[in-house]
Amino acid sequence: MTLYSSAVEAIGNTPLIRLNRLSDETGCEILGKAEFMNPGQSVKDRAGKQMILEAEARGDLKPGGLIVEGTAGNTGIGLALVARARGYRTVIVMPDSQSQEKKDMLRLAGAELVEVPVKPFSDPNNYQHVARRLAEDLAKSEPNGVLFADQWNNLDNRKAHFVSTGPEIWRDTDGKVDGFICAVGTGGTLAGTSTYLRQQKSGIVIGCADPRGAAMYSLFTTGKAESSPGGSVSEGIGLGRVTPIIEDIKVDKAYLVTDEEAMPLLFDLAENEGLLLGGSSAINIAGAARLARDLGRGHTVVTILCDHGSRYQSKLYNPDFLRSKSLPVPAWLESRSGLKAPFL
Repeated sequence: MTLYSSAVEAIGNTPLIRLNRLSDETGCEILGKAEFMNPGQSVKDRAGKQMILEAEARGDLKPGGLIVEGTAGNTGIGLALVARARGYRTVIVMPDSQSQEKKDMLRLAGAELVEVPVKPFSDPNNYQHVARRLAEDLAKSEPNGVLFADQWNNLDNRKAHFVSTGPEIWRDTDGKVDGFICAVGTGGTLAGTSTYLRQQKSGIVIGCADPRGAAMYSLFTTGKAESSPGGSVSEGIGLGRVTPIIEDIKVDKAYLVTDEEAMPLLFDLAENEGLLLGGSSAINIAGAARLARDLGRGHTVVTILCDHGSRYQSKLYNPDFLRSKSLPVPAWLESRSGLKAPFL
């Protein structure tokens, strides 16, 4: 039995799970890295851990210090949990459009939550800019110092996946991975993992699955970051600009994935394989299926199962929400009213 001294040590070393139906349909091994099994139930636990540990090593965090971040939710949860375990406080700024489950989890994890209206990145009141200004303001009076985590520009985010996610995938596939693909939120997962895997296997194919409304498909196919038309119900992914984390990475295959393509795959996994996942995982899985078909039968493709579906029960697993977005509602989701036990 492995014994950890804290929840922080339990972050990482998540298993790979074979996605059976898609693997059988494509003739490839499509494997999902089960990041919902981290203590904070998402891949962002890795970034939260790395950013805090590296800040400690540099002396940027002192006992009792404060961590401030702007996030769509999961990075904030990871930061808050690691911070609590190591004696820090957190203030999280997030768009008010995010799921109620994320907001509740942030507060449960000990974070002070500041919700702001949704604004584009170009607007000075975008949540990322608000978080930066708040960190600067709090630093004037905080005796133990303030760390602005700044996940979009903080290369420790990328490093988290270079030192953990990539090596774990290489180890657990015995080096037989042929393709790796995921969406871009900050880009840390794609950049760090792909950089490590390319060092091990120069011929590996790296893919990006991009939701509608984001600019990564355009960036990796034309060299210019121009947002595609439309939008997506997925949360936490969909970068619209080039950041230091992704500016030097190479992507071989980029796919523009619609919600109409991705969501049925999500519901099929829930109904037939017992995997309850979030919307970013749906985009990743659709991208993995496309990459597998492009590579041809007999290859191994790995993607990221980013977080648990319970974080989106009020949205993605809510028939009324799906209908409001003109998305298909699976029959099993409509029929959950329950049966009466025959002895009642």
